[in-house]
Amino acid sequence: MHPTYELTDAGDRYFDGLADKFSRSLYQAPRGELRLAMLDYLLPQMLHLQAQPVLDVGGGLGQLSGWFAARGHTVSMTEPSHDMLAHAKAWHAEQEAAAVWPPGQLRYVEAPLQALPSQAPGPWPLITCHAVLEWLGNPEHALQTLATLLAPGGQLSLMVFNRDALRFSNVVKGNYQKALSDQLEGKGKRQRLTPISPVTHDEICQWVGQNGLHIESVAGIRIFQDYVRQAPEKASDQAALLALEKQYCQQDPHWRLGRYLLYTVTKPEADV
Repeated sequence: MHPTYELTDAGDRYFDGLADKFSRSLYQAPRGELRLAMLDYLLPQMLHLQAQPVLDVGGGLGQLSGWFAARGHTVSMTEPSHDMLAHAKAWHAEQEAAAVWPPGQLRYVEAPLQALPSQAPGPWPLITCHAVLEWLGNPEHALQTLATLLAPGGQLSLMVFNRDALRFSNVVKGNYQKALSDQLEGKGKRQRLTPISPVTHDEICQWVGQNGLHIESVAGIRIFQDYVRQAPEKASDQAALLALEKQYCQQDPHWRLGRYLLYTVTKPEADV
């Protein structure tokens, strides 16, 4: 019998007890490798990186925090799951011991996004929030909170699980009634990793505008990989698929069906 999990009082899904599954399912698999490769390709293009301090919200297993630390940023990584945070700290310690970045680049805040105005108030010149909103009971309010933490002129790197891509994927798999009913959300009760609050591009546009922010750029991640009939086995085919993802990830209409949508959101400079 599979173990069950409970949502928090706020309706959020944490991942205590699932760090190993997360690592296997999302990062020790071709889809996870491609996601990280695409972030490595896109982030330097989509962000103005000047070794500024970073607030990594919901940092999970710590890959993104490590990416920024290795590039000279001091990073404050927040994560509500004790298990995920312990996994990230252990991996970061290995990287630091291997001199991938100098000591003192990272600090940790074990807290949910809702607590960050008091736990990590900033204001922050660069905030990253990747694959977090879709696990929250109220992603709209979460974006409002992120807006309050962002400094004038600051950048928010936001990545969300794309509801439209989830619908398309269900049709490809033959789950026609599920797609017709639009009942796409996961329940968050078992080990399955279907997000409880997948969002659409239109929702992100609306919420960003409501908070006085601006979408500077957007890209799709895994725009082709999830729909190929047979996963590439040869290295040459894997390289070709990655090249296709890079070539079309910011081209309409392809980016709109990325399993994840990656945004650079900016906050206007304060009036003088």
